[in-house]
Amino acid sequence: MQALIQRVAHARVDVGGQTVGQIGPGLLVLLCAERGDTEAHADKLLAKLLKLRIFSDDAGKMNRSVQDLDGKGTPGGLLLVSQFTLAADLSGGNRPSFTQAAAPDDGRRLYDHCVAQARASHPNVATGVFAADMQVHLLNDGPVTIPMRIV
Repeated sequence: MQALIQRVAHARVDVGGQTVGQIGPGLLVLLCAERGDTEAHADKLLAKLLKLRIFSDDAGKMNRSVQDLDGKGTPGGLLLVSQFTLAADLSGGNRPSFTQAAAPDDGRRLYDHCVAQARASHPNVATGVFAADMQVHLLNDGPVTIPMRIV
């Protein structure tokens, strides 16, 4: 399973001109389930994501996680968006191949699992819509963008 994590000042996802998920300061996470991924992979990714220290402390160092954004226990937002194109393979030419992406049913199951686990572990979780044509709006803070792969 892989993710592209962006520290944001704010982010939102629109579908059909309607906002379906939005957060203030926190993490926008583009999630991709790949062939062979399991719920254990999703759980490991989420655990790492929630503890990832990429928010600045009072000294300006990246020492805070999304669970303690301000150092006083205030959690940041978590916006989870399905993104199968992270599995793109460009080795065969100019047209990406997505054969490593999980089948749609498996991808939905793993995305839904990740969302459910996130909501059980974190108080401020928003989402996109699986397999929808989404427009993602964000203000990247830093900018900080980090790829993560769990195998």
